[in-house]
Order: sequence, then structure tokens, then C-alpha cells
Amino acid sequence: MPISYMTRTRAWYLALGYDNPYVWARHEDAPFASLAKALAETLLTLVTTAAPYQPDKGEQGPGAPYNAAAKFYRVYSGDTDKDHDLRIAHVAIDRKHTRMTDSNVWFPLPLLRRMAKSGRFRLAPRFHGFPTNRSQRQTTSVDAPELLARCQADGVEAALLVANCPVCHQSLALAARHLEAHGIATVLMGCARDVVEHCAVPRFLFSDFPLGNAAGRPHDPASQKATLELALKLLQDAKTSRAAWQSPQVWQGDPDWKRDYANLETLTAEERARLREEAETARLIARAVREAEVQT
Repeated sequence: MPISYMTRTRAWYLALGYDNPYVWARHEDAPFASLAKALAETLLTLVTTAAPYQPDKGEQGPGAPYNAAAKFYRVYSGDTDKDHDLRIAHVAIDRKHTRMTDSNVWFPLPLLRRMAKSGRFRLAPRFHGFPTNRSQRQTTSVDAPELLARCQADGVEAALLVANCPVCHQSLALAARHLEAHGIATVLMGCARDVVEHCAVPRFLFSDFPLGNAAGRPHDPASQKATLELALKLLQDAKTSRAAWQSPQVWQGDPDWKRDYANLETLTAEERARLREEAETARLIARAVREAEVQT
């Protein structure tokens, strides 16, 4: 069975001393925008929750403890004629069973470029980075409308959204709902099934992999191509809202990855104290970012 990330996250933070569990976004239905054209004629964009590498923010390589600053760094556009070093360093990414050494599994722009050149679809001039924010109000009232405005400015007709951590999945689910309500068809690619289905999205491609691998297995081009092909097929074939497909691929690493994720029984008192300190740091940075945005 897929991991219940909402349940595990709740137990995790209770164990760290937070007694006010997070309330996840919940909807019973979702808006739905049909693909207006043949896929080959459709202008497609990519939305990711990864962020540009920031040398001044500390280590951001595989297994890095760095997380909060990139998580709330706002990046909406990128020139597709350049190479981009986008990385993920979120608090809840699985660092034991997967290593963040292949950006194609969270930022499949190179493969999208190749597909566009072969005539599969038209690729928009910009991709968009979407802020991960625990504040649903911020996401729905500020970030999602900004994303929509930028997509509309480019004439975008469809979007692939690639999620990473549990809150990433919620943020992009809310973004997908907003885009679809304004006529842009979407597919959310992710690994946290419970979070996405709780929020309700028009189209969801679920890969039962550790978090951070929504676009396929790392260093496995065949897996990544098959995942993206399935997402495009879902974009074309879905006829009604809340269409959820599961990738037939299986994780080829340690079979205990589901058991180990956020397993409190494996933590020492020292590890719990360290994780509490990391969580507090992330919370304070997030609050500072929100306050700075209000002031500007």
C-alpha cells in the first residue's frame, strides 16, 4: 500500500513536541479543463517545486541538511536556452533510500525539450518554479494567481506539475486546481497519493516511489521516458475530473523504504532534538519570508 504521508507526518511532529497537527487542504471535487487541441499543437509548460542552486545557502548536495531557504525561494521563470541547476532539499524528502543525484526525476526539462523537438507538443518559452508553502491562503491567493498570470502571458494551454515533499504535493495540487479553473489543463506527477487525493486534482499520475522521484527512477532514462509518456497520455485521455492513474513501475532499491520513512522507532533522543531544531529553523525562515512579502 502507498505510504500515508499525512498520518506519518502528524505522528512525526507530535513526537517532536508539536501538539497542533497541520490541517491538510481538503476538497471533494476539482475543476476540469479538457485539452482544447491535439497534443502536437498544444503549448505545454513545466512547473516544479525545485529551486536554483544557491551557493550562499550551504550544502545542497545529496543528503544535505539544508532545506528551508530553497523551499521558500520564489522562482517563476527560466530561459529554456540555458542549462539550469535546480535542486531539492526539502525537510521531508527520503534521504535514506534515494539520493538527489539526478535532477531529471524532479525537473524533466531536458526530456521535454527532446520531445518537443520531435513534434510531440510545443514547449512554452518559460518553465515555472512554484513556492512550497504550508500557508494554504498564501498559495491560493498569491502564488497560484501569479503562476496563472505568467502562464497566460506565455499562451500556455497545458502544464505538467512535478511535486517533491508532502507539502509540495499540496501546493501543486492547489496550483493545478487554480490553473484548471481558468482553462489550462494539468497533470500533477507525484509520489504522495494521500495528500493529492485529499486535496482533489483534475489529473494525477502517481508513482509509488520515495519522495523526490515523481518523474521516474533516478539514473534510469527508460523509466523517466515511460513516466513522462504516461503523464502525456493522461493529459490527453482523461475525460472527467479526479482522474488518477498509477505508474506500473516499481522501486528497485531497498524494499524496506516504506517501513523506514519517518519511522519514529529508529530515532534516538539526540536525533529527535536535532530534528526539532531543524523544524524550528525552517518554521522561522518561512515566517520571515512571509512577513517580508507582506511588507513589500
